[in-house]
Amino acid sequence: MGYFKHMDTKKPQQYFREHKNDFLSKLKELVAIPSISADVEHADDVLSSAEAVATSLRSIGLDNVKLLSADGGKPAVYGEWLKAGSDRPTVLLYAHHDVQPTGEREKWHSEPFEATERDGRLYGRGAADDKGGLMMHLAALASYLESGEQLPVNVKCLFEGEEEIGSPTLGAILEGNRELLQADVMILSDTENFAVGIPGITTQLRGLVYCSVLVAALEKPVHSGGWGGILPDAALGLSKLLAKLTTDDGLIAIPGIYDEVRLLPEEEKQAIRELPHDVEAMKRHAGLLADVEFCGRDGCAPGELIWHQPHLSVNAIQASSRKQVSNIIVDEAWAQVGVRIVPDMSPERSLKLLVDFLREEAPKGFRVTITPHGSVPWWRTDTTHRAFRAAERALERGYGVKPVYMGCGGSIGFVEPFEKVLKAPALLIGVEDPETAAHSWNESLHLADWEKGVSSMIELYAELAE
Repeated sequence: MGYFKHMDTKKPQQYFREHKNDFLSKLKELVAIPSISADVEHADDVLSSAEAVATSLRSIGLDNVKLLSADGGKPAVYGEWLKAGSDRPTVLLYAHHDVQPTGEREKWHSEPFEATERDGRLYGRGAADDKGGLMMHLAALASYLESGEQLPVNVKCLFEGEEEIGSPTLGAILEGNRELLQADVMILSDTENFAVGIPGITTQLRGLVYCSVLVAALEKPVHSGGWGGILPDAALGLSKLLAKLTTDDGLIAIPGIYDEVRLLPEEEKQAIRELPHDVEAMKRHAGLLADVEFCGRDGCAPGELIWHQPHLSVNAIQASSRKQVSNIIVDEAWAQVGVRIVPDMSPERSLKLLVDFLREEAPKGFRVTITPHGSVPWWRTDTTHRAFRAAERALERGYGVKPVYMGCGGSIGFVEPFEKVLKAPALLIGVEDPETAAHSWNESLHLADWEKGVSSMIELYAELAE
């Protein structure tokens, strides 16, 4: 083992401390662009967002800055700085500049595209997911380059523009630019910390399979008084079908769905139990109503259930209109059902089990249509690579506490193709926290943790150079 000597990071750290408000202003400008990739009416905004990111990369001294796209997809932004020398590793930085739709605007306490500081947090759509993560990297890079220091590693940036719609063309971008994007290690910043003040390194992601189910009985809705008693009710038919999907204690009731779930060793279960889960804080962050309890199982910590067990959810139901409700028998009822899958569950098998169950249990006397919509694979990484030790040291310096290795209950589709194409270890380090409310109204970024995140990245670039 060679002698380890940590590189001096005093100048870039001081530069960031002196200019952090400037970087925060740039983040606010980026949040102001409504880059909603799921809405065709915001296609120009996604392009404007990409161009704004490209301008920022050029302004801090990155080279070969350009927009990348494939198959008519949304633009990603590429930039590089390769002057550290061939003896230094190359680091690929990933984030995304597109955002989710706002949801119900009236439930935002401030305008979603006017970034607003309140109680130590920055509120706005994309403030954390993922423009905050993107700006974390830009601030760290600028703190080296604009302070007169050379970056200790070679850097490539890929900031995607369609992550929030499942990254449909990212695979093609990676395949078409394999040599351009090749790196020794990747840092992907679209995950959350364990808690405010406790940094996390995500090593596992759940996958996702989902389908829609349509239960129909009539060509049109009819008067419930004039026809009630002789006509089937599609809403009740759908409700009875959905109720069969889980048991009373929340387990998935689909036969065989748990057969492939990887069994956790007892030492790993114990490690999860020892994590500082604050259940009451989790309830607050989730918005759990006062008279409602968490689902759970004896002996299972929240982390085990969220990270290592599959979960079924009904994402949406539609039967007539809540705003225009009237005394009718509805013509049809629709729902989307999703199952979060974990290692070692096959996405194809899991989706087939879900679809087959819905077909077999479909209520009699209705026309039932099941439509599979796709899948995202689960992901798990080995942490023995020395890049993870570098991340541990850097995060501890930036946050002042040791980081937590953790899973993520969500699905991030870009991670698996990144590793598959580039064959480099992936460090998943983000700036979100359990209170962020990503994808919901009042999304926010904890500003003190964001600053610690930038400081950690400054340290991490130096650590990886060793």
